[in-house]
Parts: sequence; structure tokens; C-alpha cells
Amino acid sequence: MPHETHPPTPEAAGLLHPTTTFSSRPRIAALDVLRGFALCGILVANVKPIAHMVHTVSTTQPVVATSQDGSWLGLGLFVDQRFFPIFSLLFGIGFSLLLESAERRVPRPRVLLLRRLLALLAIGLAHMFLLWRGDILTIYAVVGLLVLLPSTWLPRWAVAGLAAVLIVAPPFLNSHHSALVPGLFLLGSALTRYGVIDRIERSVRVPAALGLAFTAGAVPTVWLQVRTPIDDAHFNTWFGLAGLLIAGVYVCALLLLLKTPLRAALQTVFAPLGRMALTNYLSATVLVLVAARLIGSSSDDWSSATVLLIAGAILIPQWLVSMLWLRHYRQGPLEWLWRWATWASRPPLRRTP
Repeated sequence: MPHETHPPTPEAAGLLHPTTTFSSRPRIAALDVLRGFALCGILVANVKPIAHMVHTVSTTQPVVATSQDGSWLGLGLFVDQRFFPIFSLLFGIGFSLLLESAERRVPRPRVLLLRRLLALLAIGLAHMFLLWRGDILTIYAVVGLLVLLPSTWLPRWAVAGLAAVLIVAPPFLNSHHSALVPGLFLLGSALTRYGVIDRIERSVRVPAALGLAFTAGAVPTVWLQVRTPIDDAHFNTWFGLAGLLIAGVYVCALLLLLKTPLRAALQTVFAPLGRMALTNYLSATVLVLVAARLIGSSSDDWSSATVLLIAGAILIPQWLVSMLWLRHYRQGPLEWLWRWATWASRPPLRRTP
């Protein structure tokens, strides 16, 4: 979900409290790009699970492609559980960035964060019960309330240590992928509190070294995932580890590409989607459900090409709408409402000349 960082002028980011002006850090463009990139991957991974809601309300688990059905070289290898770790990490980063901002602006910043999480819980529950049982926002809100918010009273070394334990343990315990959320939240928080996020736009050697390390670990782990039957007790272990490592590869690769002449293109493609991630995430559910009804056949029969076509047919209009919307407005419509609930004061929406 979007983070709230603050550039020198309120108009540039549309995130300042409507009654407060001050000088603060610029918006971190790399986070918007990463968020938009993750949003695209999450939609591709969710197309089949969401479409199942048209035919049955009992299917809430992700559809996993494996070598058993001959499609492991497709979406199951490069998409499933490869993007939600990025989104979860970014949520933890955004939470801590907002805390840093709120501490300079309000006397009780954690009350503001509590309102933000409760508002997200309300949005998530509405999404879950009205549209799709596989909603992740409810999990994010609950984990935020139970883990992320209390961690703000802990020293940063304790947060980093807890993050390491909570990330390493779930894959080896064969836990559901959502069990990784607390650790990824805390990792994002720790990276922010140690100043890593402030340096993310300047570093080249660190993402290059980490990218090589993640790749070295991902190759054998993915091979083990492919070789392990889906009903084997160890499948979730290799599946979870592969997801984390490939997500790390994706993040490092994007950070390095942002240092090249491709930066402008990456920002143009992904940043608008990332800045309106909440609006685009929720509207995508509606659009997938509409597509499933129009196509008519069961999503079990959809090929990888069909899934990609549906995702593209959703993402391209979302990108265009996001681009046009952000030219005139400071935030997406749902982001604006979420910010209003967070600060308990109506913020400006339209950009001023």
C-alpha cells in the first residue's frame, strides 16, 4: 500500500496535513516503482483465484502451477508468491515512514497509526465479504495492529531480530504464505529505522551483491520446488523459500535498473500504478469478476496466456486512468479517503496551480 513521505512542497506529493506546512524528505520514487511492479505481479497471480468466486465461494487458496500439470515454466515459476513479499515489505516501510512524519507533526503519532490500520481493516473486511474471500488487506490490518504497531515501542535491533526469525521460520514450518507477513512488515520497519530506505536511491553495490546472493539461492530452491510434488510435505517449504528469494531478485534488479537510462521508462510505467495501489488493487477485483462472467468458462480452463491477457486488459486502463488522475489530483480516490481517516481531517485532493 502507498507510503506517505513528504517532498518540499505539499503540491508535489499531496500528503501533507491540510493545516500543517513544514520541510521534510522528498518522495522516494523507487518505492513507487517497486509498489507498481508488485501490484502488476499480484494481479497476475490473483486472476484465477478471484475468478473462482464466480463459480464457488469456497476457493480462497492461490492457484499454484507446478511441474505436475506441465506449466511450471509459466506463471507458477515466476509469479506465484513472488510479488506479495514485495508488497508486504513495502507496507512495513510505508508504516515506519509515516510514523517518522507523524512524530514531527502530532503529539500522539501512534493514535494516528491506529486509525490508519482500523480504516484499512474496514476496507479489507468490505472487500472480503463483498467481493473476494482471498483479500489480503484484512490480514495486513490485523498483523499491523498485533505486530507492527506494538513494535514501534521496541528498539530497532529487536525489530530486526524478530523480523529475521519470523521470516525464516514459516517456510520450514510449512506454514501458509500469509505467515510471512509479520516478518516482512518488521523487516520493512527495520530497514527504515536503520536508514537504509533513505539511501536506497544512492546505493548500487548493495543491491548488486544482494541480487547475486538471492539468485544463487533461488536457482536450487526453485529446482527443488519444481521437483517436489505439490502434495509432498516439503513442497510449501521450497515454494515459500523460492518466493522470498525471487522477490529479492526482483527488488534488486529493479533498483539497479533505476540507475540506468531505463529509469524514466520504469517510472512512467510503474510509478502511477504504485501511487494509486489501493485504488487499483480493489478495482482490479471488480474487473476480474466482470471478465470471468463475460468469458463464462471456468478459470481452471484458462491458460497462462488467457490470464496474462486479462491482467493486461485491466492494468493498461488502470495505468492510463492513474496517469490522468494524478495530473489533476494529489492522490487516488481511495488513498485520499484512507488519508482522511488517518489524519481525522479532510485533506486537499485537487492539485493547485
